[in-house]
Amino acid sequence: MYERLHAHMTRNYPGGRYRSVYEAGFSGFWAHRQLVDMGIANCVVHAADVPTSDKERRQKEDARDSRKLARCLENGELEPIHIPDSHIEPLRSLCRLRERSRSHLTRLKNRIKGHLKYYGIPMPEDSAYRHWSGSFIARLEALCSEPGPRSDYLSITLDALREESRRMALITRKLRVHCREGESARIIGLLRSIPGIGPKTAFTLYTELQNISRFPNADKLNSFLGLIPSTDSSGDDEKITGITPRSNRRMRALLIEASWVAIRHDPELLRAFSKLSSRMKKQAAIVRIARKLAARVAYVWRTGTPCKPAVPNG
Repeated sequence: MYERLHAHMTRNYPGGRYRSVYEAGFSGFWAHRQLVDMGIANCVVHAADVPTSDKERRQKEDARDSRKLARCLENGELEPIHIPDSHIEPLRSLCRLRERSRSHLTRLKNRIKGHLKYYGIPMPEDSAYRHWSGSFIARLEALCSEPGPRSDYLSITLDALREESRRMALITRKLRVHCREGESARIIGLLRSIPGIGPKTAFTLYTELQNISRFPNADKLNSFLGLIPSTDSSGDDEKITGITPRSNRRMRALLIEASWVAIRHDPELLRAFSKLSSRMKKQAAIVRIARKLAARVAYVWRTGTPCKPAVPNG
């Protein structure tokens, strides 16, 4: 298809400068790379950022959408999104697969807890409960020892939990192998020097951000992460409606989770959190700590200098 497009353009418009655009979607960026290889200046845009009239919104068809994109491209109204590096993109896919596996594990655990609670079966809660170890899962299976549908439900769900745990462990091992050497290992090592950031968060930061230089300042980085406030202003009235819904959701959730860990290990962040908590809700305060953590990520990545934990005075 792309060869035919290129042949048509060169036959009918020889010596021309060719430009194209398409909206980002499920098909990834292989089409963009093929177009660029053929000498076509292509860009990929976020569908929500394309200027659209009410008529175009209500009468959506492929031909109308194509004319709209062509018009916006000609008028210079489009801002292209970042195209991931072809070497890091497969790592990002593997990292996202691990996140989906983790979410599936959480759903299975909640399903098991709900099943036991529904039938009034007390769930053991001890140190093994937190990690759902093999011995703990065996204890759960023994809770429904009587043959019947209730025991079958629990047994089948526990088998699915074991299988998903094995799958996630395999994905994690593969990620470690792929990030063991070269530039990826260096950057992940730098990120792990920051309090609160472990292997999982470091992998995700590396594969999602990919190149810290594409964020010229902290505002751009925080905007990508979704750590900026969402505003609704009209005239003299301005309303802050919480953090923006536009974000990389994986990164925002992980950074906020990492911030809760960081304040337990970094005295400087703990002092900042305590001060913020005195005048706002803790949930709002931890978002501001996440911004500080994002600033540390940018610093160690740009400078190649590991993070040095603050030493408490006295």
